[in-house]
Formats: sequence, structure tokens, C-alpha cells
Amino acid sequence: MLEIDCDIVSGEWPASTNWHDLATSAVVSAFSHAGYGALASGEGNLVEVAVRLTDDEEIRRLNRDFRAIDKPTNVLSFPMLGPTALADMSGLQGMDVLLGDIAIAWETVMRESGEKGVRLEDHVTHLVVHGTLHLLGMDHLDDEEAAAMEALETRILAAMGIADPYARNCAERGDDGP
Repeated sequence: MLEIDCDIVSGEWPASTNWHDLATSAVVSAFSHAGYGALASGEGNLVEVAVRLTDDEEIRRLNRDFRAIDKPTNVLSFPMLGPTALADMSGLQGMDVLLGDIAIAWETVMRESGEKGVRLEDHVTHLVVHGTLHLLGMDHLDDEEAAAMEALETRILAAMGIADPYARNCAERGDDGP
């Protein structure tokens, strides 16, 4: 069974959006499309993912403390398991596991959604999917990994009715992140 904990801790996240449902949908879709559908559907284990909706100040502090990069970013993921442990877990029954945490920065995602011309909710959904794939062991450290991760994100988002986030502004963006 998959349990999503979604907390707004700072930032001006609109109360008109059900952020918990958005995060849950994004995490479940990422699990299903990445080959971990059994964990998401409640078979055997309790798996928890924490989504923290925060602001640039906290993201900057986390980025500095954990990645030695002293600036805000849109999303950070903190996996609690390595890919091998996650694969081994799928064969076990009755385990409770905190898969990891995803933190998203309010000011940065607001700015990016405006620059990209996408709905805030769609951009946040993309970032939760992206963060979840990191928790599942995927990364974009080289061109091959980045292409595979972007292709999977695009498929997941398409299944959710969200346009390809990499089709817009790719040349202008000049970075490797969402």
C-alpha cells in the first residue's frame, strides 16, 4: 500500500488546489509506469512518500546543506533506499518503508510555470513525478540517463493528460532539470 503525506509548510500555495490529491495521483502514476505498480496498489508492503510544499528559503537551505549548492531549486528528492533495496523489498511481505521525501519550492515553481506558460498544478505534478522517479532510483547524471528519465516522465504525464514538459523552452532552458 502506498501512503502519501503532503504538507504545506511555507509558501503561498493556493488553498483552492487539493495538493494532497495532486501529489497522490502523481506518485501513484510514477510508481505504476516505472514498474512498481504492485507497491502502489497495496500488495504486501506499506510504502510512504512525504511531499513537502515549502518556499525558496527552505529549499535553498536544504540544497546548501545536502548538495553544497547555495541557491534555491524547484524540487529536491531525498531517497531513503537504494535501488537494490527497493527491488529486494518488492518480494517481501508486510514491510513498512519510508521511501523518501520530496520538497518543492513555491517561488521557483510559480516563476517557472509562468515562464513556461503552463498551469501551476501541471508543473507541480511534473515535479512530483520527477522527484518520485529519483526516489525509485532514477537519475539524470549523464545524457543517456537524462533521456530515459525524460521519456518516462513524458509518458507518465501524457497518461495524466499533461503535455510534454520538455517540448517547451528546452533550448532556452539550457539545464537538465524540469
